[in-house]
Amino acid sequence: MSSKDAHMTRPTITPRKPPLGFEKVPRHWFAGLAVPTAISNGVNLLFPHGERFFVRSVYHFLDRIEDPALREAVKGFGNQEGRHARAHEDYFDTLRAQGYDIDRFLELYTRVTSRIEKFSGAKLRLATTAAAEHFTAIMAEGAATEMPLELVHPQMRQLLLWHAAEELEHKSVAFDVLQAVDDSYALRVAGMAMATIMLSTWWAIATIMLLRQDGIGPLEAARRLREMRAAAARAGQHVPKPIGERVFGRGLREYLRRDFHPDQNDNYHLAGVLLARSEAAHREAAARAS
Repeated sequence: MSSKDAHMTRPTITPRKPPLGFEKVPRHWFAGLAVPTAISNGVNLLFPHGERFFVRSVYHFLDRIEDPALREAVKGFGNQEGRHARAHEDYFDTLRAQGYDIDRFLELYTRVTSRIEKFSGAKLRLATTAAAEHFTAIMAEGAATEMPLELVHPQMRQLLLWHAAEELEHKSVAFDVLQAVDDSYALRVAGMAMATIMLSTWWAIATIMLLRQDGIGPLEAARRLREMRAAAARAGQHVPKPIGERVFGRGLREYLRRDFHPDQNDNYHLAGVLLARSEAAHREAAARAS
């Protein structure tokens, strides 16, 4: 699929008002369980710094983009990602109020990744962003089709669904900028390697850090996950594939095809589904608060 084709199918990228106020979110907001909450919180901790990196990486090449439609898409991408970062940082205050020590992790994560960014070339940073955006698009699609988010506290459900919808809207922007700047397959593979290592490593570190503050070690967490999945299967419930397969395995298989383009996954329509569910979660949260 060509860059031109991608612009014909990409929806309007609309930055929306972010959800605010997470004071009433409980400590274990995913089905009342510590392990799935920690896994979700782990990736949430990565978003603000990571998404600002994405924006810097793409905007670095804005003056190289001749296509006016893609230039406008880049601006929409930046506005959406900036709002995502601020919304998740607002939620961090709730984690702190719940007694989690997250600031030492955030300082380490920011310091190490900023150093890596400093010593990485601009094209590699862009390629890493394009690959990471494919992972976030897969997670966003999963929010609509795989994950049992009805078990999530409504305020967090609103945040996750709103974020997921906008990730789908701008899923191809960084990739199209990369193709316009340098369509080298080797560069694309290098970016995917960097994105896979960085996302999987920091997500795991963040999750383990949070679990330990709940008195749960990695082996115990793995045991609980196995028991949860087995119980859901016995009850005839849909059991999402493990993250390694659902996000990373699928992401690598798709992205490493030489003819890959994000728009080959026909899921733009799911953004509207996610936004409608986010609004419903907002109404549920408001009703609980009244």
